[in-house]
Amino acid sequence: MGTPAQTQAAGHFSPVALQANLLKATLLWKQFCSRMIADYLQGDNQTVSNEAFTRAVSQWVASLAANPVPVFQAGVNYLTNQTQLWQGMAARMAGVGDFPLSLHSSRDRRFKDEAWQSNPLGAIMMQSYLNFADYWKSLTQVQDGMAENDAEKARFLINTMVDALAPNNYAITNPEVWNAVLASNGENLVKGMENLLQDFQQGELRIRMTDTEAFEVGRDIATTPGQVVFCNELLELIQYNPSTPDVHKTPLLIVPPWINKYYILDLREKNSFVRWAVEQGHTVFMISWKNPGSDQKDLSFDDYLKSGTLAAMDAVEKATGERELNLAAYCLGGTLAAATLAYLNARNDQRVKSATFFTTLIDFSEPGEIGVFLDEQQVSALEKLMEANGGYLDGKNMGAAFNMLRANDLIWSFFVNLYLLGKEPVPFDLLYWNSDSTRMPAAMHSFYLRNMYLNNCLQEPGGITLLNTPIDISAVQTPVYFVSARDDHIAPWKTTYLGAQLFAGPRRFVLGESGHIAGIVNPPSANKYGHWVNDDLSGDADDWFAGAGRVDGSWWLDWDQWVKQYEGEPVEARKPGDGALKSLYPAPGTYVLEKS
Repeated sequence: MGTPAQTQAAGHFSPVALQANLLKATLLWKQFCSRMIADYLQGDNQTVSNEAFTRAVSQWVASLAANPVPVFQAGVNYLTNQTQLWQGMAARMAGVGDFPLSLHSSRDRRFKDEAWQSNPLGAIMMQSYLNFADYWKSLTQVQDGMAENDAEKARFLINTMVDALAPNNYAITNPEVWNAVLASNGENLVKGMENLLQDFQQGELRIRMTDTEAFEVGRDIATTPGQVVFCNELLELIQYNPSTPDVHKTPLLIVPPWINKYYILDLREKNSFVRWAVEQGHTVFMISWKNPGSDQKDLSFDDYLKSGTLAAMDAVEKATGERELNLAAYCLGGTLAAATLAYLNARNDQRVKSATFFTTLIDFSEPGEIGVFLDEQQVSALEKLMEANGGYLDGKNMGAAFNMLRANDLIWSFFVNLYLLGKEPVPFDLLYWNSDSTRMPAAMHSFYLRNMYLNNCLQEPGGITLLNTPIDISAVQTPVYFVSARDDHIAPWKTTYLGAQLFAGPRRFVLGESGHIAGIVNPPSANKYGHWVNDDLSGDADDWFAGAGRVDGSWWLDWDQWVKQYEGEPVEARKPGDGALKSLYPAPGTYVLEKS
């Protein structure tokens, strides 16, 4: 932090302007509090039950009481670290030394601004907080006698509370905010309160992660040329225009998740998987799911099979004249695609030549961090919430849960930038897509949570019956390609690996770098993330990784080489409307434009 004189010279410091802006920010804060209280009193305030977390924390407290030795050791470590910090501070004040900063303080993105290191008070608060956080996180490891799911809940809740107490989240303890106040005469606080009021809508704070005015579907994103060639109550089917004179004989059908909109695979031109696949000579079809409302509350998983994947496959055949096709599916769409393959196999229908799964869970034995929100109590409470909301789960509820799993990156960092530093959100296509939420029909979502996450039925032969047909993943001979992401916290790669092992036919598993989205949306031209490959899937995930080789560049190129063996001979390029299905209206269609 610079001296007041330096700050005044650089930013024209004015005590009068500062006082006026502080007063204005205070009035805006009072306005926000009044609106928040009024909206709270008028709302029904129904939320998912927290009884499971309360029970888990109670068990954790009992575990602490029964294990005094690790509790005592954690306290000793905390006092030792704090004593060293205060001794170092005294040495610094005397001009004979400095206080120690932990190694991870320089790696923690919350404290990356130089003000945390250069300002003595800021450095002390930062290191004191990190010592405090280490103390509590070490205590969460004391979990004797607790079920693993309860231990995870207790850890999650304690760590979430500790993260919320970080000094960077508060104006009075953040030296970066102090500098901004002096440099702008407090205008950052005024702008921050204006942002806060703008984002507080309908009784909820909806943090803008990106500039929502910077993109428009069909104009800036989801721009790959194509036509909707089929439509029913559940989906629109887009056929994309070819960009090569010849195309592969076997068309490609992509099944996206309906928890989000399809254009994650068709963002801008430079990172669109759809556009790239078209350029490789594929006749690409994309499902665009209906954003359901109350009138679709009874849509079931059977409906997503019958009117979803099966209907889309029939439409692809009519559009191209080809019975066989290649299938690619993402996340929840991949779970449906796996169920579809098992259903087709039970009916002796072998039209799918190959199937590709992007970050897809089929075996749900280890669902990852999202498991803290999934037990009988939580699912029952969620079902009541869906019933009260008109028969669907609003996308914002699911989005909030996923954001909480990465609160420092997906909540607090934006909170600081928007409301303390007064910055405007920057345009970012991935975050725009993430904020464009969809709804989940109650009947389907309840079936999915109970049969997949709670009871893990999909991986059991005959564990699930769809359209009156028991299905068995392990009987599917279709060649499969699985790509997962090493840092994925939504579909952990070691669990997706278990799903790949279920199939009876040829299997390929590829592990990309980064997370659930960036690990998949990884165009070769970016040359950003590499991947690991290993043809031997006989061992467990650790064995696979130990024998895997890292390859520079995008997994897209590896997939393109793999899928060539199922593409068929080149044929003249097919345009939308050339076959039995006529063009209805241009891509991206109408369903994707429906807002929650």
